[in-house]
Amino acid sequence: MKDSILEVFVQAANKHNFALDITLNVKGAIVTGTLTSAKEYFHLLSDTFEGDNEIAQKLSEQLEQAGESFQSGGAKEANFIHMKDTKVYIGDSKSTPSKGKILWRGKLEEVDGFFLGKIFDSSDKEN
Repeated sequence: MKDSILEVFVQAANKHNFALDITLNVKGAIVTGTLTSAKEYFHLLSDTFEGDNEIAQKLSEQLEQAGESFQSGGAKEANFIHMKDTKVYIGDSKSTPSKGKILWRGKLEEVDGFFLGKIFDSSDKEN
């Protein structure tokens, strides 16, 4: 079952480009990052495939179109949550991945709990 409050945050992100630092508990893992709209998620994902390669360019275009369809679709319910600048923690280990701007997508019904705010490693330079 989906958390209705979390779904409201996701719908706000999808409809109004609302962004929010959030940390999720997902099947024993901690996922921390910034909630973003599906449109921005697919736009950022499409950027990773841009290049001279014809297949990469086609993937980039299709991902961009997927993002546009989320914006124009106006779905009444959200089924996925999209995050950027994401880190995943399992147990006492360091975050995975530990570097880079990581995008994350997960099923809302798989989220066990959440809190507002982001977790930072002691090695992170952000405040």
